[in-house]
Amino acid sequence: MNRRNFIKTSAATIVANALTSLNSPASNSPTAPLFEISLAEWSLHRTIWKKQLTNLDFPKYAKDQFGITAVEYVNVFFKDKALDNKYLTELKKRTSDESIKNLLIMVDAEGHIGAKNLKQRQQAVDNHKKWVEAAKSLGCHSIRVNAHTSGKDRHEKTLNTIDGLTKLSEFAKPLNINIIVENHGGLSSDGAWLANVLKTVNLPNCGSLPDFGNFYKYDRYQGISDLMPFAKGVSAKSNAFDDKGNEKYTDFYKAMKICLDAGYRGHVGIEWAGNKISEPEGILKTKALLEKIRKSMTKTN
Repeated sequence: MNRRNFIKTSAATIVANALTSLNSPASNSPTAPLFEISLAEWSLHRTIWKKQLTNLDFPKYAKDQFGITAVEYVNVFFKDKALDNKYLTELKKRTSDESIKNLLIMVDAEGHIGAKNLKQRQQAVDNHKKWVEAAKSLGCHSIRVNAHTSGKDRHEKTLNTIDGLTKLSEFAKPLNINIIVENHGGLSSDGAWLANVLKTVNLPNCGSLPDFGNFYKYDRYQGISDLMPFAKGVSAKSNAFDDKGNEKYTDFYKAMKICLDAGYRGHVGIEWAGNKISEPEGILKTKALLEKIRKSMTKTN
């Protein structure tokens, strides 16, 4: 079965995802939590690199070890499987059997969406297309891309990024897949710059994935505020905790208030990036903090 036919025949099983793919909120029900918690696969990158866990086993591991039933993949952990229908079918079956939601695929190492050279930029767009189709096959709502760019000046870099994102988003739109950009270094870690890019692209399936920890020289809370109008996901990056269970570098209460005040009610993805404690411990501490915040903020929202 070729890829196009595979996508068509699997459409019935992912119709619910397709209906909500341009918007990530979990539910508008009065009884629904303010936000759901998901797990980014990068939180376990050391475990995976050591071959102690595979991408196929990651979703059930997230459920069994952490009680998390929504997952965010990273393409480098199944880099050669984007066109492997058998593999994707198996992964989808495993998550369906466990009632686990596949939310998105974080895509790296597929070229610069905003490359100065037109041919290189188009190649990067084309390289990402297989991940759009893989995301569709898995029932995800988005792929996360990087707005890495080049050019003679800021203006040219902006135009090149807008062009690449527009082309990829237009390809993804008929498949009901979002193209979401994370603040992930370079100009993309400038919240105002990235917000302007997304505003100029002006496509409903082109949005942001605000990451709490990737703003560097740019104020992180301002950056989150800049990107929330376009957010189709939120990445709660954590690196270390104090003795009260609070993240040392980001005020999670302040960050989450910005997200909720912007009307966001979708999944908040745990992305543990520290190295002073184990990956499982870091994930559990992040989850506990988010649950504590959710409980306290439910009383005021």
